Amino acid sequence: MLRAENAELCRKVADLGRELMVAAARIAELEQQNEQLSAQRPPSFVKANRPKRETSDGKRKKRAAAHNTSRRREKPTRYERHAVERCPTCDYRLTGESIDYTRQVIEIPLPPPVEITEHQVIKRWCPHCNAWRSPHLDLSHLVIGQGRIGVRIASLVSYLRTSLRMTVEQIQNYFATVHTLVLSSGEIIELCHQVRERVDKAIEGLKEQIRQSTVIHGDETGWRQDGRNGYIWLLRTPGAEGSCYYEYDHSRAQAVADRLLKGVRSDACLTTDFYAGYNNYAGPQQRCWTHLLRALHELKEDHPQDASVQTWAGEVRRLYDDAQAWRTAHPTASTDERTAIYQDLVKRAVVLGKQYARVYDHPCNALAKRLLRHQDELFQFIIRDGVTADNNLAERTLRPMVVIRKISGGTRSDKGTKTRLGLASVFQTWHVRGLNPFAECFSLLSHAPP
Repeated sequence: MLRAENAELCRKVADLGRELMVAAARIAELEQQNEQLSAQRPPSFVKANRPKRETSDGKRKKRAAAHNTSRRREKPTRYERHAVERCPTCDYRLTGESIDYTRQVIEIPLPPPVEITEHQVIKRWCPHCNAWRSPHLDLSHLVIGQGRIGVRIASLVSYLRTSLRMTVEQIQNYFATVHTLVLSSGEIIELCHQVRERVDKAIEGLKEQIRQSTVIHGDETGWRQDGRNGYIWLLRTPGAEGSCYYEYDHSRAQAVADRLLKGVRSDACLTTDFYAGYNNYAGPQQRCWTHLLRALHELKEDHPQDASVQTWAGEVRRLYDDAQAWRTAHPTASTDERTAIYQDLVKRAVVLGKQYARVYDHPCNALAKRLLRHQDELFQFIIRDGVTADNNLAERTLRPMVVIRKISGGTRSDKGTKTRLGLASVFQTWHVRGLNPFAECFSLLSHAPP
C-alpha cells in the first residue's frame, strides 16, 4: 500500500511539474506581448504625452514678476471690527488701537422671493360731470405689454437664455429654486419674443452701424429650423465699439450675401474665407490666410514624399510669414511704402500661382489657381489699417451660436429663429463692447416706448 501511495504521489508531482513549465512559458509569452504593445504608438484618439520642459540650469522656472502680485482686494461694502478689551494674559485693560491685519469674506445675501405689486386704480365720482374718473395707468417702464412679468425678470430670462445658453427647463428650475417663482415653458418663450420685439430698433441699428464701418468680417454656419437645414449669416465689426448681427436664411446662395452687404460703404474692406458667395462684393476684400494655411498643411500631409509639393507649400507659407513680419516691423509705414510691399507680395503670389495653375494633374493645381484668383485679396491687411490677415473674429463670434445649435438642435418656427438671432445680436454686441448684457437689456426695456 505504501509503495502504491508513493507511486501515486510521484505521478502527481510529475504532473504538477509539467503544468508549472507550461505556465512559465505562457507567462514569458504574455510578457513579450506586453513589451511589444508598450512599444507601439497609442491610438489616434489618444494624445501623446507632452515632454517635460526643463530649464537650462535644471531649476524650476519662476513666474514672471507681473504675475507675482498679491491677491486682488475688493472694495468692502461692510466693515466688522474685532477687538479685545482686556489682556488675555494679565487681564489688564488695553489702550490704543491699530489694524493688525484684515481678511475679506465675499458672500452674496440670501436671494429674496419675488416682489408682487398689485396696482389698484381708484375711480372717483365727479358730481359736476356726473361721471366716474380714474387715472391713466402707464406701466410700460415696469412690464411688457399687458403681461404680469416685470422687465427685470424678462431681462434676466433673456440673459440666461441667450448669453448663458440655458435651456427653458434650466431657467424654470433656477427661478423656482432661487426665487420661488414658477414660470411655465410657454411663458419663458413668450417673454423672449416680447423682449426681442421691444429691442427691434436696436437690432436694426446694429445693421446700420455695420454698414457704416470701414472693416467688416463675414461668415456663415448651419442652423436647423423646423427640422430643415438653413444657415446663420454673420456680419461683425472689430474694435471696442464693434457690432454683431446675425440673420437666418434657408439658403447659402450668393444672393443672400449680396442682400446683407447692400448699402455697405464702397471703401469698406470685407474679410471672409474663400467661399464664392462673397465674390460679387464690389469693394476691397481680405481672404482668410488661416484657411489657406490649413489647406497647405493638409496638402503636405497628403503628399509627404513629393518634394515639389513640400517646396511649393513652404514658399507660400514663407510669403505669408514675410508679409506679417514686415507689418509688425513697420507699424507706422507710409502709404507709398505699404503700396510698394503690397505690390511685391502680389507679384510673388502670382509667380507661385502660375507655377502649377496649368499643370492639371499636379497636387498643387487647385491652390495655385486659388492664389491667382484671389491675388488682390490676400494682402489687404498690408495697406489698410484695422484689417487682419485672418477671419478668426467672425469664427469666434459664430461659436456661441454653434454651441446653442448643439444644445437645442435649432428652432421650430420663423418667429423662434428671429427671436434667437435678434437677442443674440444685441447681447453679443453688448458683450463685445464690455457692457453688462443684463443691465443693458433692463435699461433698454425700462426706457423703451410701449
